[in-house]
Formats: sequence, structure tokens, C-alpha cells
Amino acid sequence: MIFSICRFIERANTYLGLAAMWLVLAMVLVQFAIVVLRYVFGVGSLYMFESVIYMHGILFMAAAAYTLAVDKHVRVDIFYGEAPPRRKAAIDLFGALFLLLPTCALVWWLGFPYVARSWAVLEGSRETSGLPAIFLLKTFILVFAATLFAQGIVMAVRAAAHLTGRPMDDTYSAGG
Repeated sequence: MIFSICRFIERANTYLGLAAMWLVLAMVLVQFAIVVLRYVFGVGSLYMFESVIYMHGILFMAAAAYTLAVDKHVRVDIFYGEAPPRRKAAIDLFGALFLLLPTCALVWWLGFPYVARSWAVLEGSRETSGLPAIFLLKTFILVFAATLFAQGIVMAVRAAAHLTGRPMDDTYSAGG
């Protein structure tokens, strides 16, 4: 049962991460349009400029759990790189339980009132002609915390399963 839930969480985070990747293409196209409009036609658009900033922030916050799920996150490999599978699982379990999950909980705890205040006033850009949707951007702080927390649980379950001799998959196999 727990493995099924973990697989569901990983699938959800994968779909969200893959969807967020389309923002890279959108950012490039909008930034290209900004440059062409500015330097060829002498026209500027604060909406377009702010949209690139929004997409950039959303990309990183929405794809963080996916990055952890596919094991492409930044890791200091001093102790991990050449470690045997059991040590890797122990490091992952410790890291998830004592570093990742508490940090995600703290981000949620501190971020929730911040996002709620933004929603309460439907916060928009400080610029007169800016995007009127900062509250939507700030919502991704909570999406980031929740999806990364869920993926951290998956990481802890996978590591604990490996350490107890009932691996969820071949994550810690040689070469993995």
C-alpha cells in the first residue's frame, strides 16, 4: 500500500515537472519577443517582462520535486558518490528525515501566512502596468513545499525499504 502511494506521488511530481519544463520554451519565446519589440520596434512591455520572471520562478518551484524524483538534484558527493548501496540509503534516509522534510515544513509554515496575505488582497505588481497576479506566483511557494515534502517522504520510504531488505525498486543497485 505504501509503495503504491509513493509511486503515485512520484508520478504526480513527474507530470508536474514535465509540464513545468514547457515554461523554458515559453520563457525563451517571450524573451525573444521582448528583445525584438524593444530593439526593432522601440516598444516595451512590462507584462511580458514580468511574465518571464513569473515563469522562471514557477519553473524552479514546480520542478524541484521532479528533480529530486529523478535524482538530478545538487548533492555533495564527498560521502555519497562512491558509497555502497546501504550507505547511500542511510544517507538518503538521514537527509530526508533530518534536513529535507523539516526544511519543507518550515517553508510551508512560514510561507502559508505570506501567501494567504497575498491572496487576501489579490496582490499585484507594484508597477502600474505590471501583472496583477503576484498572489498566484506566491502560491507556488506552497506548491514547492508540498511537492518536495511528499517527494522527501518517498525518498525516506525508499531508503528505509532498502535498509530493511525489502527494496521498493533498484534505486541503490550498483551503478544506480
